[in-house]
Amino acid sequence: MHKITSLVLLLGLSLPFGCTPDKPETAADAEGREAAPPNQQEGEEAEETTDLVTLSPAQQQVAGIQTGHLTNRPMGTGLAVTGTLDVPPESAVSVTAQLGGFVENTELLQGTRVRKGEVLATIRNPEFVTLQQEYLETQARLAYARTELARQKELYEQEVAPQKNYQRAQADYHALRVQTDALAARLRLVNLPVGGRLITTAPIRAPRAGFVRAVNVTVGQAVTPTDALFEIVDPEHLHVELTVFERDVARVQKGQLIRFTLASDSTGARRERTARVYLIGRAIGEDRTVRVHGHLNQENDPALLPGLYVRALIETGRTEVPALPDAAVVRFEGRNYVYAVEAPGRYRMVPVTLGRSEDNFTEVTLPTSVPATTTFVTAAAYSLLAKMKNAEEEE
Repeated sequence: MHKITSLVLLLGLSLPFGCTPDKPETAADAEGREAAPPNQQEGEEAEETTDLVTLSPAQQQVAGIQTGHLTNRPMGTGLAVTGTLDVPPESAVSVTAQLGGFVENTELLQGTRVRKGEVLATIRNPEFVTLQQEYLETQARLAYARTELARQKELYEQEVAPQKNYQRAQADYHALRVQTDALAARLRLVNLPVGGRLITTAPIRAPRAGFVRAVNVTVGQAVTPTDALFEIVDPEHLHVELTVFERDVARVQKGQLIRFTLASDSTGARRERTARVYLIGRAIGEDRTVRVHGHLNQENDPALLPGLYVRALIETGRTEVPALPDAAVVRFEGRNYVYAVEAPGRYRMVPVTLGRSEDNFTEVTLPTSVPATTTFVTAAAYSLLAKMKNAEEEE
């Protein structure tokens, strides 16, 4: 009996440890598992809304946001070509030293503006002394010949001397006068004084006003009469030289409008300039192209310099295309975008394909999913892009 009672006690003590129920799930654990999917959805939504930007009414007013729709505008169609800005031959000169010598002094730098007659450099040459000496000696002989001519004329008139002596004196005088005038012209040509004291240096002067395009000498350098010391360009009469392929030449006619932009212009500050076809080349080059010469409609533009590369469109016709103002288009990460208005103060970035540009409007091709009746931001679009970038950086 005592053994049975002990066995029952042992079983009773072992039951709480062997039959303990599972630990109940806490409310915190259940909420944690239920909260995970919503967090994941919020992350996905944040990724999907990176092309959206929202502005308050005050922010819209400060940014100067304006809206509008696509408009059909007539724009030129034609040939897309390339070329350069150049000057006519009379506007570009090479400066040389007529007698050569050694460059004693020059302070010119490329791009310096010079006036006509301004001293560009100083040349030293021993031949300058020889040339001046010849002039002075010939001038002295001319003075004697003038006196001898007057004497022979008087003797001939008094029938004291024969006529041939008078004629010989005339010939000598005229020959010396021609020789003196020629030497004086050579002195002026090399900017040496005609008469006076002998000098060994002569100034090189600018033959016309303009900008120094090239400086080809240094102090102490020996130069010959055929060496181009400087190149001066007068940019007041620039023209555009375009390269047109042989197959397209028949479409180009004199008087057609040329719209061109500089390749050096930034995307946001690109400015369109115009010209007119003035001359069409009649010779085909080795690369099967023809040169087309165009006169600028506005020449006094300080941004235009000889040699600049240009992209141009020779207008051969006009068609209507959907367009937005240039201020509506932004460029971001190598692509072009516009902003569609989804709701007041809510704007979505839409990728577009750009076409022709004219009079501050650009041809725009929308994605097929965006209707043409959509309202777009037409001014201050870059303000929205800046707001979007700032929001991404804060995240």
